[in-house]
Amino acid sequence: MAPYVPPQEPSSYRDDAERQPLSDDDNEDAQTTRDLHFRSSSETSEHGLPVPAWLRPNAKSSGLGWVPQPLKRAGKAVATWVKGPQPPRELRIEPLLPRVQEIPIRLLDRYVPKRKHRACLLIAFLSVWFTIWSVMLKHKAGTGEIKGYGKPSNIWCGATWWEGGNRCGLNGNNCRPFSNQYLAFRCPANCGEALQYNRYVVGNETIQFEQQVIGGPKKSDPDSPAVYRADSFICQAAIHAGAISNDGGCGVALLVGSDSHYEASERHGIKSHGFPSDFPRSFMFPELKESQKQCPSGSRWDIFAVTAVALVILGLFTTSPAVFFWGTFIILMFHVGLVSDPPNQPDFYELLSTLMSRLLPASFVAAIMYRWCARPLLTDLTAQVEKVVLYLGFCFLGALNNYTFAPLIPIGRLTPHDLAQPGAGFALAIIVAIVLVIIITQIHWIRISGNLPRYLAVYGLMALTLIILVSLPGLRLRIHHYILGMIFMPGTAFRVRPSLAYQGLLLGFFINGVARWGFASIVETPASLGEGPNGHGGSSWWGATSPNITASIGRDSEVITFNWDHLPADTGIDGVSILINDVERWRGYLDNELFYEPDQVTLTRRWRTKNETEFYRFAWMNGNNAGRYTRPAIWDANGTWHDAPRVRG
Repeated sequence: MAPYVPPQEPSSYRDDAERQPLSDDDNEDAQTTRDLHFRSSSETSEHGLPVPAWLRPNAKSSGLGWVPQPLKRAGKAVATWVKGPQPPRELRIEPLLPRVQEIPIRLLDRYVPKRKHRACLLIAFLSVWFTIWSVMLKHKAGTGEIKGYGKPSNIWCGATWWEGGNRCGLNGNNCRPFSNQYLAFRCPANCGEALQYNRYVVGNETIQFEQQVIGGPKKSDPDSPAVYRADSFICQAAIHAGAISNDGGCGVALLVGSDSHYEASERHGIKSHGFPSDFPRSFMFPELKESQKQCPSGSRWDIFAVTAVALVILGLFTTSPAVFFWGTFIILMFHVGLVSDPPNQPDFYELLSTLMSRLLPASFVAAIMYRWCARPLLTDLTAQVEKVVLYLGFCFLGALNNYTFAPLIPIGRLTPHDLAQPGAGFALAIIVAIVLVIIITQIHWIRISGNLPRYLAVYGLMALTLIILVSLPGLRLRIHHYILGMIFMPGTAFRVRPSLAYQGLLLGFFINGVARWGFASIVETPASLGEGPNGHGGSSWWGATSPNITASIGRDSEVITFNWDHLPADTGIDGVSILINDVERWRGYLDNELFYEPDQVTLTRRWRTKNETEFYRFAWMNGNNAGRYTRPAIWDANGTWHDAPRVRG
């Protein structure tokens, strides 16, 4: 029988003296073993991922035990929702009627199967498009001929023969001659929609967010020649007079010198303003025979038809994201920059130079858009018809913004100044509501694809940047067309049908903004936006403040003396400017006209007839720069003086 062996005591009950001594390495291993922590079910999520300590039920040890459990659970639910489903869904656009939509691809595979042959076909196709397009453009760019007046000059919709405030100098001498001169001109299409966005004073009337035409035919004689003040938009005045249509065209404007009593009227969709006094420079449009004018039509739709057909064919027969994206981008950049919405340049070569200066930097931005936005969306897309209808169709809408959205939305610029125009608030509310709906739907697709945390970080950084820019003192945030495309296009990089439409629209906005206006700054001064006094400059104290004027009328209402406060010291003010009937008629400086009497001046009434009213405005001067002019004071035909309302700072 085997000898009895007593059971071994558990090591934890053995006498400490019987334990073997541990080396330093053994001590370290034992400490590590004691420190090992195995997560319990409360410390991991249903996906096996660690849950933050403050979200665990036993968070007292972390110092966040004061956080209520409902808040912890809500935070956990939000974090889980943001991560999206696990595993993420793979998004893909399945074509509707695939056999029909893939016909162009099958035709290409059958007749042009080799890659090098397709490259040659693409080059030939683009060459044919460019040849037809450039020949038509050359015909449109040619200004034609007006017999007896020569070649007309291209002018933009806001071109005038006079500059506001005192920019034409004392007595308007910088804008001479006043008469015996003509301008053969050619206007682009859609000048009837041009508006004066800044405050522009005509007599005692302020034009803002309106067409700028002053004058027209006499109501007593509608067939009389229409005479306009020189600060009218020439192209709009030509439409008002019937010399051209809103589709553009050629004409001749003839300077006829001083005139008075300009009458308001509404003709051919243009509403003109009246002015009951005299102005030194006026113009009219002599009647021309059709045989005199050889002017290409200002319509641009025939050239757009060629562009649209080329891009539709390209979209149907290519599955390459690079060919489709870059073909669309380059062709529309040239079309917008030279045809549909070109910058204001006097001739075609200046126009082409401007476009090329913007095309290179725009291409670098487009390369980033393609890499991170367009390529993920367009890769493996075989819904050819849907791609053309949604992506290309909405891209046309954005690129032709001056024909599509701009005439319908009364918001030219997203600034507090422009949002004050009638209907702007309501339009902005509708736009914001639509954008929010789009953002919410896109968030859904971003979430189920598992990318929402990353996008929240990216757009959070963008939002922080915009907040910083808004808070910069003395500057205005400007969200231009191209910036809209750059901000929102990353949110369309997912293969769903709405993304095709949204990305196409944003690419069109980017193209229109850069080709038309260039890379304008995201922050601008109020002066550059025309929000300073008189629409130009004046952000300093002296430029934003007007003199406080008192007037006393002398004998027989023939002379008037103006008094103002002493010129403020240490402000840069060294003179006073006086506009009479919107023309600077007096300017005095401390070292000259105001040397002996620095706070007053006496003037003689300048009226041409005893029945005319005169309008006076006053501003401080700093060298050649005028500050903010007062609102108009009136010296009426009866000799009574009416003080100007004070301008609120």
